[in-house]
Amino acid sequence: MSGIFATAGSRVFIGQTKDPQSNDFVAADFDGESWVEIAWLESIGQFGDESAEITFDAIGEGRTQKLKGIRNAGNMELVAGVDHTDPGQQALLAAEALPNDFAFRVDFNDAAVAGTPSQRFFIGKVMTAREQLDTANNVVKRGGRIGINSNVVRVDAVP
Repeated sequence: MSGIFATAGSRVFIGQTKDPQSNDFVAADFDGESWVEIAWLESIGQFGDESAEITFDAIGEGRTQKLKGIRNAGNMELVAGVDHTDPGQQALLAAEALPNDFAFRVDFNDAAVAGTPSQRFFIGKVMTAREQLDTANNVVKRGGRIGINSNVVRVDAVP
């Protein structure tokens, strides 16, 4: 598959606890992981590295100089329809109660016929697992915020 593709069909999985490391993770660091899909997702949100901005105002230059600082992969904001029987949502709730980092995998909806999709791997802490009840004509939702504590490993689709 080439070109643009829809978000619909993308999937998010939670794995087991995973310790942080000083070096960037690579795809092989996630081999053998046991994954559970988080079902009924409505929104996955954005995630990925952003560098902190460092500024310096040199008196003699007359222009602010900008440097790139520490990188931050952000937070992934999940929104799901609440399903108390879904193993992925149960794992998300359990992970929120613990101080550990967990492995996460995102599968994009870009696989060619008989191919494999692009994937993203990272570790993070489940910071929130809140329930949201809106007006009468809404589905009860669960918002999960994942504080990403590693680089995001990119694995492109294979035809």
